[in-house]
Amino acid sequence: MNSCLICGKHTVLGRSHTHHRGVAGGRWKKRAPKTNRTFKANLQKVTVVFESQKASVKLCAKCIKRIKKDIADGKKPILMLEHLVKPKAPEPQPPVATAL
Repeated sequence: MNSCLICGKHTVLGRSHTHHRGVAGGRWKKRAPKTNRTFKANLQKVTVVFESQKASVKLCAKCIKRIKKDIADGKKPILMLEHLVKPKAPEPQPPVATAL
């Protein structure tokens, strides 16, 4: 079953209700119909960096939003998203003295 790596959110079964309320006495013809349906989590496939290793995982949109907010606020996020990791700039080479 697909689920979020951080919070474990996954597809849940439930019932859909219409707005028709029915009548007093509970006669079947007038009762609002209830049908089965599935509530799916908004899972996204993202690449994360964990201990200098890249991995493709599924996260829900709420967890991705939380990670981005933690980074913006200066807090340490649970996982680091690959596209938010700044590549290390190469160290500048010291100037080489040449004899003329």
